Amino acid sequence: MCKNSSCTRNIAHHCIHICVKFTRSDGILANTQFSLYDPSPLHGTDLTLLFFALVKKGHENEVKSVTWNASGSLLATSSRDKTVWIWEVMPGNEFECASVLQGHKQDVKMVKWHPTMDILFSCSYDNTVKVWAEDGTGDWNCIQTLDESSNGHSSTVWALSFNAEGDKMVTCSDDLTLKIWGTDIGRMESEDNCGPWIHLCTLSGYHDRTIFSVHWSREGIIASGAADDAIRFFMENKDDLVEGPSYRLLLKREKAHEMDINSVQWNPGEDCLLASAGDDGKIKIWELASST
Repeated sequence: MCKNSSCTRNIAHHCIHICVKFTRSDGILANTQFSLYDPSPLHGTDLTLLFFALVKKGHENEVKSVTWNASGSLLATSSRDKTVWIWEVMPGNEFECASVLQGHKQDVKMVKWHPTMDILFSCSYDNTVKVWAEDGTGDWNCIQTLDESSNGHSSTVWALSFNAEGDKMVTCSDDLTLKIWGTDIGRMESEDNCGPWIHLCTLSGYHDRTIFSVHWSREGIIASGAADDAIRFFMENKDDLVEGPSYRLLLKREKAHEMDINSVQWNPGEDCLLASAGDDGKIKIWELASST
Protein backbone atom coordinates (compact mmCIF):
# COMPACT_ATOMS: atom_id res chain seq x y z
CA MET A 1 0.00 0.00 0.00
CA CYS A 2 1.09 3.57 0.14
CA LYS A 3 3.01 5.32 1.15
CA ASN A 4 5.55 7.96 0.41
CA SER A 5 5.17 11.37 -1.14
CA SER A 6 7.31 13.54 -3.34
CA CYS A 7 6.89 17.08 -4.63
CA THR A 8 6.59 16.81 -8.41
CA ARG A 9 6.14 20.51 -9.15
CA ASN A 10 6.76 23.76 -7.31
CA ILE A 11 4.88 26.82 -8.59
CA ALA A 12 6.11 30.09 -7.09
CA HIS A 13 4.18 33.37 -6.94
CA HIS A 14 4.75 36.63 -5.10
CA CYS A 15 1.52 36.48 -3.12
CA ILE A 16 -0.18 34.48 -0.41
CA HIS A 17 -2.35 31.65 -1.72
CA ILE A 18 -5.52 30.98 0.25
CA CYS A 19 -6.98 28.10 -1.74
CA VAL A 20 -6.16 25.65 -4.50
CA LYS A 21 -8.75 23.54 -6.30
CA PHE A 22 -8.73 21.07 -9.18
CA THR A 23 -11.65 21.19 -11.60
CA ARG A 24 -13.77 18.04 -11.71
CA SER A 25 -13.56 17.43 -15.44
CA ASP A 26 -10.00 18.00 -16.62
CA GLY A 27 -7.75 18.24 -13.56
CA ILE A 28 -6.85 21.89 -14.19
CA LEU A 29 -5.57 23.59 -11.06
CA ALA A 30 -7.02 26.93 -10.00
CA ASN A 31 -5.48 29.03 -7.25
CA THR A 32 -6.92 32.00 -5.41
CA GLN A 33 -5.87 34.73 -3.07
CA PHE A 34 -8.72 36.30 -1.14
CA SER A 35 -11.63 35.75 -3.55
CA LEU A 36 -12.26 32.10 -4.25
CA TYR A 37 -12.71 30.81 -7.78
CA ASP A 38 -14.43 27.55 -8.63
CA PRO A 39 -15.22 26.64 -12.25
CA SER A 40 -18.73 25.32 -12.79
CA PRO A 41 -18.94 21.62 -13.66
CA LEU A 42 -21.43 22.46 -16.41
CA HIS A 43 -21.14 26.08 -17.44
CA GLY A 44 -17.38 26.62 -17.61
CA THR A 45 -15.10 29.50 -16.80
CA ASP A 46 -16.90 32.35 -18.58
CA LEU A 47 -20.07 31.91 -16.53
CA THR A 48 -18.05 31.80 -13.33
CA LEU A 49 -16.33 35.06 -14.15
CA LEU A 50 -19.71 36.61 -14.97
CA PHE A 51 -20.94 35.51 -11.57
CA PHE A 52 -18.22 37.44 -9.77
CA ALA A 53 -19.37 40.65 -11.39
CA LEU A 54 -22.77 39.94 -9.84
CA VAL A 55 -21.72 38.68 -6.44
CA LYS A 56 -20.13 42.03 -5.60
CA LYS A 57 -23.70 43.34 -5.34
CA GLY A 58 -24.54 40.68 -2.76
CA HIS A 59 -22.15 40.17 0.14
CA GLU A 60 -21.14 43.19 2.20
CA ASN A 61 -17.62 41.91 2.88
CA GLU A 62 -14.92 39.62 1.57
CA VAL A 63 -16.19 36.44 -0.10
CA LYS A 64 -14.42 33.51 1.54
CA SER A 65 -15.77 30.50 -0.36
CA VAL A 66 -17.85 29.47 -3.34
CA THR A 67 -19.19 26.04 -4.27
CA TRP A 68 -21.35 24.50 -7.01
CA ASN A 69 -23.87 21.77 -6.35
CA ALA A 70 -23.45 18.48 -8.21
CA SER A 71 -25.81 19.41 -11.06
CA GLY A 72 -24.36 22.89 -11.59
CA SER A 73 -27.76 24.51 -11.06
CA LEU A 74 -27.03 26.14 -7.69
CA LEU A 75 -24.11 28.11 -6.36
CA ALA A 76 -23.41 28.97 -2.73
CA THR A 77 -21.10 31.67 -1.40
CA SER A 78 -19.94 32.55 2.09
CA SER A 79 -18.49 35.73 3.45
CA ARG A 80 -16.91 37.59 6.30
CA ASP A 81 -20.30 39.33 6.60
CA LYS A 82 -21.56 36.17 8.45
CA THR A 83 -23.97 35.18 5.67
CA VAL A 84 -24.32 32.38 3.14
CA TRP A 85 -25.96 33.21 -0.20
CA ILE A 86 -27.53 30.62 -2.50
CA TRP A 87 -27.71 31.55 -6.18
CA GLU A 88 -29.79 29.90 -8.88
CA VAL A 89 -28.47 29.74 -12.44
CA MET A 90 -31.07 31.25 -14.79
CA PRO A 91 -31.41 31.20 -18.59
CA GLY A 92 -29.11 33.59 -20.41
CA ASN A 93 -26.26 33.11 -17.95
CA GLU A 94 -28.02 35.14 -15.27
CA PHE A 95 -27.90 34.52 -11.52
CA GLU A 96 -30.78 35.01 -9.13
CA CYS A 97 -30.42 34.97 -5.35
CA ALA A 98 -32.53 32.10 -4.05
CA SER A 99 -31.87 32.65 -0.35
CA VAL A 100 -29.69 34.47 2.16
CA LEU A 101 -28.82 32.30 5.18
CA GLN A 102 -28.07 34.22 8.37
CA GLY A 103 -27.58 31.59 11.06
CA HIS A 104 -23.88 32.11 11.80
CA LYS A 105 -22.68 34.57 14.45
CA GLN A 106 -19.24 35.13 12.89
CA ASP A 107 -17.64 35.04 9.45
CA VAL A 108 -18.28 31.90 7.42
CA LYS A 109 -15.01 30.27 6.41
CA MET A 110 -16.30 27.67 3.95
CA VAL A 111 -19.43 26.35 2.26
CA LYS A 112 -19.70 22.92 0.66
CA TRP A 113 -22.54 21.08 -1.06
CA HIS A 114 -23.11 17.44 -0.27
CA PRO A 115 -21.66 15.41 -3.18
CA THR A 116 -24.97 13.80 -4.22
CA MET A 117 -27.77 15.92 -2.70
CA ASP A 118 -28.74 19.58 -2.59
CA ILE A 119 -27.86 19.90 1.08
CA LEU A 120 -25.44 22.67 2.02
CA PHE A 121 -22.84 22.70 4.81
CA SER A 122 -21.13 25.79 6.23
CA CYS A 123 -18.37 26.19 8.80
CA SER A 124 -17.55 29.32 10.72
CA TYR A 125 -15.44 31.36 13.09
CA ASP A 126 -18.29 30.79 15.57
CA ASN A 127 -16.97 27.20 16.07
CA THR A 128 -19.94 25.53 14.35
CA VAL A 129 -20.88 23.58 11.25
CA LYS A 130 -24.42 24.19 10.00
CA VAL A 131 -26.46 21.97 7.70
CA TRP A 132 -28.99 23.66 5.39
CA ALA A 133 -31.81 22.23 3.27
CA GLU A 134 -34.68 23.56 1.16
CA ASP A 135 -38.09 22.84 2.69
CA GLY A 136 -40.01 22.21 -0.54
CA THR A 137 -41.47 25.72 -0.72
CA GLY A 138 -38.29 27.51 -1.76
CA ASP A 139 -37.20 28.43 1.76
CA TRP A 140 -33.80 27.29 3.04
CA ASN A 141 -33.47 26.43 6.73
CA CYS A 142 -30.79 25.21 9.09
CA ILE A 143 -31.70 21.60 9.90
CA GLN A 144 -28.74 20.84 12.20
CA THR A 145 -25.92 22.63 13.99
CA LEU A 146 -22.77 20.72 14.93
CA ASP A 147 -21.23 22.46 17.91
CA GLU A 148 -19.34 21.65 21.09
CA SER A 149 -22.48 20.20 22.69
CA SER A 150 -22.57 17.54 19.95
CA ASN A 151 -18.86 16.69 20.35
CA GLY A 152 -17.99 19.37 17.83
CA HIS A 153 -15.09 21.79 17.73
CA SER A 154 -14.16 24.24 20.48
CA SER A 155 -12.70 26.85 18.14
CA THR A 156 -12.95 28.13 14.55
CA VAL A 157 -13.94 25.48 12.01
CA TRP A 158 -11.94 26.21 8.87
CA ALA A 159 -12.89 23.53 6.37
CA LEU A 160 -14.83 20.35 5.70
CA SER A 161 -14.83 17.56 3.14
CA PHE A 162 -16.85 14.44 2.29
CA ASN A 163 -15.87 10.90 1.45
CA ALA A 164 -16.84 9.53 -1.96
CA GLU A 165 -20.03 7.90 -0.71
CA GLY A 166 -21.22 11.04 1.06
CA ASP A 167 -21.98 9.25 4.34
CA LYS A 168 -18.94 10.63 6.19
CA MET A 169 -17.55 14.12 6.63
CA VAL A 170 -14.29 15.43 8.07
CA THR A 171 -13.88 18.88 9.62
CA CYS A 172 -10.75 20.74 10.76
CA SER A 173 -10.31 23.48 13.29
CA ASP A 174 -8.25 25.99 15.19
CA ASP A 175 -8.58 23.57 18.15
CA LEU A 176 -5.89 21.41 16.41
CA THR A 177 -8.23 18.49 15.74
CA LEU A 178 -9.85 16.72 12.84
CA LYS A 179 -13.31 15.32 13.49
CA ILE A 180 -15.06 12.57 11.56
CA TRP A 181 -18.85 12.68 11.28
CA GLY A 182 -21.26 10.11 9.89
CA THR A 183 -24.88 9.87 8.76
CA ASP A 184 -27.41 7.37 7.51
CA ILE A 185 -27.32 8.12 3.80
CA GLY A 186 -30.70 6.44 3.33
CA ARG A 187 -32.37 8.91 5.68
CA MET A 188 -30.61 11.80 3.98
CA GLU A 189 -32.04 10.69 0.66
CA SER A 190 -35.56 10.57 2.08
CA GLU A 191 -37.98 13.39 1.42
CA ASP A 192 -37.24 15.26 4.64
CA ASN A 193 -33.44 15.29 4.13
CA CYS A 194 -33.08 15.20 7.90
CA GLY A 195 -30.79 12.28 8.59
CA PRO A 196 -28.69 13.63 11.47
CA TRP A 197 -24.90 13.82 11.42
CA ILE A 198 -23.20 12.33 14.48
CA HIS A 199 -19.64 12.53 15.76
CA LEU A 200 -17.70 9.32 15.09
CA CYS A 201 -14.16 10.07 16.24
CA THR A 202 -11.58 12.82 16.79
CA LEU A 203 -8.02 12.87 15.46
CA SER A 204 -5.77 14.92 17.73
CA GLY A 205 -2.06 15.32 18.37
CA TYR A 206 -1.04 15.30 14.71
CA HIS A 207 -0.70 19.06 14.15
CA ASP A 208 0.53 21.59 16.69
CA ARG A 209 -0.92 24.70 15.06
CA THR A 210 -4.22 25.62 13.39
CA ILE A 211 -5.45 23.12 10.79
CA PHE A 212 -6.63 25.27 7.90
CA SER A 213 -7.56 22.71 5.27
CA VAL A 214 -8.71 19.13 4.85
CA HIS A 215 -9.71 17.09 1.81
CA TRP A 216 -10.93 13.50 1.42
CA SER A 217 -9.85 11.65 -1.74
CA ARG A 218 -12.01 9.22 -3.68
CA GLU A 219 -9.65 6.46 -2.52
CA GLY A 220 -10.44 7.28 1.10
CA ILE A 221 -7.28 9.15 2.07
CA ILE A 222 -7.68 12.31 4.15
CA ALA A 223 -5.09 15.05 3.66
CA SER A 224 -4.73 17.92 6.14
CA GLY A 225 -2.66 21.10 5.92
CA ALA A 226 -1.86 23.38 8.83
CA ALA A 227 -0.04 26.41 10.17
CA ASP A 228 2.76 24.12 11.37
CA ASP A 229 3.84 23.93 7.69
CA ALA A 230 3.06 20.20 7.62
CA ILE A 231 0.77 17.91 5.63
CA ARG A 232 -0.67 14.76 7.20
CA PHE A 233 -2.36 11.81 5.48
CA PHE A 234 -4.89 9.55 7.22
CA MET A 235 -6.84 6.43 6.31
CA GLU A 236 -9.58 4.47 8.03
CA ASN A 237 -8.24 1.54 10.01
CA LYS A 238 -10.72 -1.11 8.91
CA ASP A 239 -8.91 -3.88 10.81
CA ASP A 240 -9.24 -2.13 14.16
CA LEU A 241 -11.37 -4.12 16.60
CA VAL A 242 -12.49 -1.12 18.66
CA GLU A 243 -16.12 -0.07 18.46
CA GLY A 244 -16.83 2.45 15.75
CA PRO A 245 -14.52 3.73 13.01
CA SER A 246 -10.93 4.71 13.71
CA TYR A 247 -8.31 6.36 11.54
CA ARG A 248 -4.56 5.98 11.45
CA LEU A 249 -1.76 8.27 10.34
CA LEU A 250 -0.63 7.04 6.94
CA LEU A 251 2.14 9.51 6.22
CA LYS A 252 3.47 12.83 7.45
CA ARG A 253 5.32 15.46 5.47
CA GLU A 254 7.12 17.96 7.69
CA LYS A 255 8.06 21.36 6.27
CA ALA A 256 5.93 20.80 3.20
CA HIS A 257 5.96 24.60 2.89
CA GLU A 258 8.13 27.26 4.44
CA MET A 259 5.10 28.96 6.01
CA ASP A 260 1.45 28.20 6.88
CA ILE A 261 -0.37 25.77 4.58
CA ASN A 262 -3.75 27.26 3.69
CA SER A 263 -5.16 24.68 1.31
CA VAL A 264 -4.79 21.05 0.24
CA GLN A 265 -6.76 19.54 -2.64
CA TRP A 266 -6.76 16.13 -4.29
CA ASN A 267 -6.94 15.88 -8.08
CA PRO A 268 -10.32 14.25 -8.87
CA GLY A 269 -8.91 12.55 -11.96
CA GLU A 270 -5.67 11.26 -10.44
CA ASP A 271 -6.11 10.39 -6.79
CA CYS A 272 -2.37 10.16 -6.20
CA LEU A 273 -1.87 13.89 -6.92
CA LEU A 274 -2.35 16.51 -4.20
CA ALA A 275 -1.99 20.28 -4.55
CA SER A 276 -1.03 22.45 -1.60
CA ALA A 277 -0.83 26.23 -1.23
CA GLY A 278 0.88 28.26 1.46
CA ASP A 279 1.81 31.64 2.86
CA ASP A 280 5.23 31.17 1.27
CA GLY A 281 3.61 32.11 -2.05
CA LYS A 282 4.05 28.63 -3.50
CA ILE A 283 1.75 25.99 -4.90
CA LYS A 284 3.15 22.47 -4.75
CA ILE A 285 1.99 19.31 -6.49
CA TRP A 286 2.63 16.13 -4.51
CA GLU A 287 2.54 12.57 -5.76
CA LEU A 288 1.53 9.92 -3.26
CA ALA A 289 3.05 6.64 -4.34
CA SER A 290 3.07 3.05 -3.11
CA SER A 291 6.36 1.94 -1.62
CA THR A 292 7.82 -1.26 -3.00
